[in-house]
Amino acid sequence: MSLKVAIQGIKGSNHHQVAKDFFDDTIFLVECLSFDMLIQHLIEGTADKGVMAIENSIAGSIIPNYNLIYHNQIHIIGEYYLSIHHNLMVQKGVVIDDLEEVHSHPMALLQCKEFFKQHPHIKLVEDVDTAETAKRIQEKDLKKIGAIAPKVAASLYGLEIIAPEIQTIKNNATRFIILKKQNKTLPKAEINKASIRFVADHKRGSLATILNVMSDCNMNLTKIQSLPVIETPWKYAFFVDVTFDAYEQFEKVKSLLQIMSEDFRVLGEYKNALLS
Repeated sequence: MSLKVAIQGIKGSNHHQVAKDFFDDTIFLVECLSFDMLIQHLIEGTADKGVMAIENSIAGSIIPNYNLIYHNQIHIIGEYYLSIHHNLMVQKGVVIDDLEEVHSHPMALLQCKEFFKQHPHIKLVEDVDTAETAKRIQEKDLKKIGAIAPKVAASLYGLEIIAPEIQTIKNNATRFIILKKQNKTLPKAEINKASIRFVADHKRGSLATILNVMSDCNMNLTKIQSLPVIETPWKYAFFVDVTFDAYEQFEKVKSLLQIMSEDFRVLGEYKNALLS
């Protein structure tokens, strides 16, 4: 039986590309038009694993996804970095002056704003997914709407790329995390990255003290993101990614943070994709 992998989006999206690269072409794709739906498939067991974008090198973090993972007790079991290439595609025969609107995911629109300053007649419209717009253009034979999507979407849906690589910054990458309802236990020797979440005491210097302890234990902090604790105004949770050379170093950090912080939880222990 094929592995069921939930993605945000449909065939031809960047999530689809990551699912194929991380697993293989034999997967059964569970298409979701929201990250909430993706998580729900994992909870209900209608998907074995999930692929979720978490941060982009230009646009930053997709902040709501941190709370989705935490509140639904989903585990991060891996990560993948994908170079992002945005292409403007249309029905065959359409030229850019014919377009009235271009639809795509908000993140894609944000990353291509400079290109569209040269074409002020085009209205940019946010949509749920890059590839979904491409598919709709094909199905409804839309001549005045273009899509920003990966190159593979043009092939899948019979569209023509009239402006390739329109992202403002060419060195553009997105980090995706691989999710599972249950934790995947790797041999300790293979684990060199972790994602954790904790709440610091509302006292001066409490966060700095925690970060100093992590540094003393040879943790390399690669990401820190604060989010309000919804139930408690003006209190913040911190989502932190760390890399390390030896799992024993991280075990020491875990034992210390359980004492020094509130609501400490390990969201995932996995391999650092940048070192793979």
